[in-house]
Amino acid sequence: MAERQLNLYATYTYTDSYWAAPEADRRVFRQKLAAEAQTLSQATQFYSLFPARSDTDFLIWSAWVMEETGVTAEAFSRYGEVAEGWRHFIRPVQTLWGYTRVSTYARGKSEQDMDPFEGERGTYFIAYPFSKTKEWYLMSMDARQGQMNEHIKLGKQFPEIKQLLLYSFGIQDHEFIVAYETEDLPKFSDLVYQLRSTEARRHTLLDTPIVTGIHRTVEEFVR
Repeated sequence: MAERQLNLYATYTYTDSYWAAPEADRRVFRQKLAAEAQTLSQATQFYSLFPARSDTDFLIWSAWVMEETGVTAEAFSRYGEVAEGWRHFIRPVQTLWGYTRVSTYARGKSEQDMDPFEGERGTYFIAYPFSKTKEWYLMSMDARQGQMNEHIKLGKQFPEIKQLLLYSFGIQDHEFIVAYETEDLPKFSDLVYQLRSTEARRHTLLDTPIVTGIHRTVEEFVR
């Protein structure tokens, strides 16, 4: 997996104009959206969100390799230009985005790392913004590492759950975006429940809203 990536999770809801259009026109629009979305990034995935969330219908996950500093400006400019043509039938609800980087607390790469560019996608996708308290950053590195070791050890007891951590310090209202892939939502919920009792939980400031989606192939999204 490339060590530096840009990832964008964008959620959308269909407008009243979309629902008022004939089904044939709605399908043509979904085909147009899917085709254009795939041209915007080096990896594109689609997820249905409703009825898991009542305020949004679907999510598009876009990913770019950060080969040079201008990637973000170019990617976002083109995304905005293309998405302008979607606005009659959909409107954006939330965007979560950030960059990958080498972990401060984990050593090396893990088989639980999600790679946007390779491998099969999990059935379920969960993402949410995350921030730590200011007290966390005022602790010594050794103290933080000790608490994170407990956190990491527990996560490794669920090897089938994959994770991708994005850093968004200073570029969004939160500090991280955490995303997971799994085939078993109840088991994922069990993991989160157990993580609530770790020492590091004391220093969680924000971990909502949570987006939970089901992966859709392009054909499933369009039909």
